[in-house]
Amino acid sequence: MTSQIASMSLSAIAQKTRQAARSLAVLSAEAKNQAIEAIARSLESSASEIVAANAADCKAAEAAGIPKPLYARLKLDETKLKGAIAGVRDVGRLPDPVGAVQVHRELDEGLILKRVTCPLGVLGVIFEARPDAVMQISTLAIKSGNGVILKCGQEAVRSCEALVKAIRQGLAKTEVNPDVVQLLTTREETLELLKLDQFVDLIIPRGSNSFVRFVHENTRIPVLGHAEGICHVYVDKAADLQKAVSITVDAKTHYPAACNAVETLLVHRAIASEFLPQVANTLQSKNVELRGDESTCEILNITQATEADWATEYSDLILSIKIVDSLSEAINHINTYGSRHTDAIVTEDTAAATNFLAQVNAAGVFHNCSTRFADGFRYGLGAEVGISTQMMPPRGPVGLEGLVTYKYQIAGDGHIAATYSGADAKLFTHRDL
Repeated sequence: MTSQIASMSLSAIAQKTRQAARSLAVLSAEAKNQAIEAIARSLESSASEIVAANAADCKAAEAAGIPKPLYARLKLDETKLKGAIAGVRDVGRLPDPVGAVQVHRELDEGLILKRVTCPLGVLGVIFEARPDAVMQISTLAIKSGNGVILKCGQEAVRSCEALVKAIRQGLAKTEVNPDVVQLLTTREETLELLKLDQFVDLIIPRGSNSFVRFVHENTRIPVLGHAEGICHVYVDKAADLQKAVSITVDAKTHYPAACNAVETLLVHRAIASEFLPQVANTLQSKNVELRGDESTCEILNITQATEADWATEYSDLILSIKIVDSLSEAINHINTYGSRHTDAIVTEDTAAATNFLAQVNAAGVFHNCSTRFADGFRYGLGAEVGISTQMMPPRGPVGLEGLVTYKYQIAGDGHIAATYSGADAKLFTHRDL
């Protein structure tokens, strides 16, 4: 497939993807599910090849001095691959999002309106060192009737090529044309992809805020941004401190490289002197580096944080800590420095929790639980193409429902609009069926 892209223009590849997607869009749920199962089996039979390709990527990346968080995302061992394949099968078990009738209404006798869900068309997904994203995104695209053009990071080329090869081999045994899944591997192709508004219907960039802004500024294609995860936990003065320690430690250490890991801990001054030594002891026992504002450093012997720390996604075992005087100050800090991903409050005060959930501007706002629950699988949505931090929907984990749109269908029997205007206008019935 790589040689195919090398010998054809990207525009021609995108056109083939669009044609294949049109055929996919009309396939039955059963046919799509059979294709997804074929992908899972092909990935299983190619597991040794995929793991070996990933090992080569990891070795090269380590030699090049790749940051530890990126390395953690890049690594795809047998256990992680098995989990991803199980996720592929989970998508196959989800309801078909295509063809759902959202509105069924009689406009007049014999004149019937339906609003029906349909695929978007072709997705362009640009991501870094996340080879497992190839499996998630390809499967979601097929289930939702979309073609997909994947652009991986340089550090994951071998892994992604092996994965896409297996996926296309699986599809070749089904009714789904393998051309619905394509892979790009060079930086030059990224810019070219952004120009293909004639063939690509949605761009999904997964990366830093600056990269998402770059994509917005260099394309006319609609963009669904998956940006940084600068997540917060605020420990209120009415918090259960045992819960607060457990939630903070989980949110930071369960998987520090994840976009839903906490990066800044905000603590109410009223409980800071009691809570901070407890949480610091547990975090430091798990090798977490702590950085604090001036007030925090008066309680803990740690490095003083700078202004840059509040706006940093560490994706590592590093946590910045700030003491605040009120709930309002905590909310203002989050809305100033946060990335609108996921933020949590720990409190037994229902009113404080209600205010926090209402006023924090984020796709996920949690009460008394870890930010690590911000995930499509944990929400019961299946796999996800990313977490959208934009204001317009879809927002939060974007699964199948975020990859379909809808069209209005009207069926009549010679009806004309003139009948419903003028002095003798006929009235619409507008009766829901």
